[in-house]
Amino acid sequence: MMGVEFFVPGSPVPGGSKRAFPVHGRDGRAHVSVVDDSGPKGQEWRAAIRFAAAAHTPAMRPLDGALRLSLWFFVPRPQGHVGKRGLRPSAPTWPTTKPDVLKLARAVEDACTGILWRDDAQIVDEDLHKLYADGGAPIGVRVRVAPIAERQGVLVGQEAGAWAR
Repeated sequence: MMGVEFFVPGSPVPGGSKRAFPVHGRDGRAHVSVVDDSGPKGQEWRAAIRFAAAAHTPAMRPLDGALRLSLWFFVPRPQGHVGKRGLRPSAPTWPTTKPDVLKLARAVEDACTGILWRDDAQIVDEDLHKLYADGGAPIGVRVRVAPIAERQGVLVGQEAGAWAR
């Protein structure tokens, strides 16, 4: 099976930290309630990702096996980076401010679970990028996911073993 690639427009929102706390149900038993603190913007962002993922994989079941995921987050450049003559020389090349790229990736991983893959634990190779949306580039995330062939997985494992020595 070939990979899937699509773009989700919108301002990327990180996957919030999750908190769990006990709740006593009407049946008198204790249950666990899990709350994501990313708020309504996070919910809207994950919904947009789910919609785009489903639109690009209409007849496909979630992928099985090891997966390679590549994400390119295009974030807006702050107003202070641009002057009357364009980009200021003091403007940084890379967006090194919050949110961090791992939390942005968490939102995509959670949103695509059950659509592109059964469980985000299947992602064994991940390539993450956070860039400014310069030169008219749209704000959003480009998602690319592809299965990893067994032979490739063995080679990657052998290379990882060499690093551990």
